[in-house]
Amino acid sequence: MQFLTGTPNFNFVKWRRVAMIGSSVMSVVALITIFYPGLNYGLDFTGGVIVEAQYTEAPDLDSIRNGLTDAGFESAQVQNFGSSSDVLIRLPPSDESESVSTVQDRVLSVLRAQGEGVQILRLESVGSQVGADLAEQGALAMLFALLMVFVYVMLRFRWKLAVGAIVATVHDVLVTTGVFAVLGWQFDLTVLGSILAVLGYSINDTIVVYDRIRDNFRLMRRGTAEQIVNASVNQTLARTLVTGVTSLLVLFALLLIGGDTLWGFAVALIVGILVGTYSSIYIASSMALALKVSPADFTVTKQEKVDELP
Repeated sequence: MQFLTGTPNFNFVKWRRVAMIGSSVMSVVALITIFYPGLNYGLDFTGGVIVEAQYTEAPDLDSIRNGLTDAGFESAQVQNFGSSSDVLIRLPPSDESESVSTVQDRVLSVLRAQGEGVQILRLESVGSQVGADLAEQGALAMLFALLMVFVYVMLRFRWKLAVGAIVATVHDVLVTTGVFAVLGWQFDLTVLGSILAVLGYSINDTIVVYDRIRDNFRLMRRGTAEQIVNASVNQTLARTLVTGVTSLLVLFALLLIGGDTLWGFAVALIVGILVGTYSSIYIASSMALALKVSPADFTVTKQEKVDELP
């Protein structure tokens, strides 16, 4: 049934049960893998040693990595920052019996193999307790954001859509995080930041769909709930796809030319936008129907009309 001329008329509602089952399976698998085998936490969460070094000329990063591995520093992360002659090194936690000066001497000997003009600008040891605190604060930030999203949607729409928005947002966060757990990609603070960005992107996309659903329930009195929801998704489809594609173009550029520093950030956002676009089309609308949303949920009372007067 085509409600507006010129808009697409895909029958998204027809596949809502298949989509919900598939999304439920993905969410459960993601939740399990997050706890077992778990996320591959970066040094931001596990603790370790951070070294900043400066060369007179651009060094070979692969040679530095191999030298650090040969010197006993396993899983060392080496990348440029600022310029090609500045190097940032992240090392796993060192032996407690080894002093910071000893670690510095070992690292410096490896770095000097790439050039005598190297100097260490900073060497800091991050304890595991600091990493645990960061992980706890990140989890609290995620929960607080979800709570604020629920309150906002409930005040702007109705509780049924608020529940649907939370389910869609949690689905996007779980699946995006689960991809990192399944593939063993490193999860650090930049990835956590991108997960929070995915949360914002997802709820923004969902709000657009819900806003159209609310308007159509007030305007389209003769259609069934399935027809109205399906029409709403079709009417917002072009906006959803354009927003997603333009965002992906920027993120793929970051992925290709941003280097190791932005790799995790870009990948998490790419996965999150793909999942978020899917959830705004299927999960958000399916939850609205599952909670039996009806025109009565969007009826404007006389008091509300008085409040809206200037």
